[in-house]
Amino acid sequence: MKAVITADIIDSRKLSSAVWLADLKAVLNQYGEEPKDWEIYRGDSFQLLVTVEDALEIALLIKAAIKQHKELDVRMAIGVGTIDYLSDKITESNGLAFINSGECFENLKKQTLGIHTPWEEFNAMFAVILSFMLIIADNWTSTSAEIVKKALENPEINQNQLASALNRKSQSSISSSLKRAAYEEIKNMIAFYKQEIKKQW
Repeated sequence: MKAVITADIIDSRKLSSAVWLADLKAVLNQYGEEPKDWEIYRGDSFQLLVTVEDALEIALLIKAAIKQHKELDVRMAIGVGTIDYLSDKITESNGLAFINSGECFENLKKQTLGIHTPWEEFNAMFAVILSFMLIIADNWTSTSAEIVKKALENPEINQNQLASALNRKSQSSISSSLKRAAYEEIKNMIAFYKQEIKKQW
């Protein structure tokens, strides 16, 4: 079982790709090699192959990286399933994970993040959870997104260290930004996702 994230950048034409592409590639490079594990195509669309357990956390990290630029957001579909064929290029690979990701992406409409797995109960549960979580995450400010990104990338550091890493004045400003971004609740949701997805196989 693997997870495939199929995505595109919302309002990508509002900013030169030079502004956001480096941030996106920096995240994608943490999880594999281009073009076997990830690939950017049509200028503002991309696919990424990741472990099932980490898929939701990685999607949120990508969202935070893109929302550092206040004009932008990202639409992502996580598909979970088997891989039948792994090519040297992810966009030429196939299997249920790719099919689920593609179908989920087609059905996203106004929602910016969805997940489709082989397990209907799991899908129904996370459809509800994600719809609530996105009320907050879709409205992250660029400052909140930057802080959430750094916190997700460095789960072992405390708020004082986070303030230093981001050259912010105080731990209290970090604390209030994380509160507004619902960071604790999002961490709990990621932990719940990991716990529930492991029960499925």
